[in-house]
Amino acid sequence: MDLILWRHAEAEDADARGDLERALTKRGRKQAERMGEWLRPRIPDDALVIASPARRAVQTAKGLDRAFEERAALAPGASAASLLLEAGWPDSARTVIVVAHQPTLGEVAAQVLGASSGLSVRKASIWWFVARDGGAVLRCVMDADLAAP
Repeated sequence: MDLILWRHAEAEDADARGDLERALTKRGRKQAERMGEWLRPRIPDDALVIASPARRAVQTAKGLDRAFEERAALAPGASAASLLLEAGWPDSARTVIVVAHQPTLGEVAAQVLGASSGLSVRKASIWWFVARDGGAVLRCVMDADLAAP
């Protein structure tokens, strides 16, 4: 199984509409598009894309230009365990791309790597893991700024 953790791109600050309604900034939209362009040729056609229902995560997932599912279990504040359960790690037969939030993504990355504490996942970046031989291999970390054409 390949598991790709994708942190949402740069978003507006919270306002009266609430955290779930925060939209991507202009820079965030460009970040999502760049990362989507980088990912598209590298993932299989049957990859499952799941996203937090937060507006900024949904907008980031749209940068991939593929169908995706919103999952309430990936909302801000989700646990690492619930994210891994939603993704089917490590047993899914498909590549799974999860568009979600910090600190959950950093906690998942740490858990998959066997680290003792959470890691920092930059906005719009991906961490790509491969389940192998009862463990995990970190295949790639890509920042949206490096994914630029």
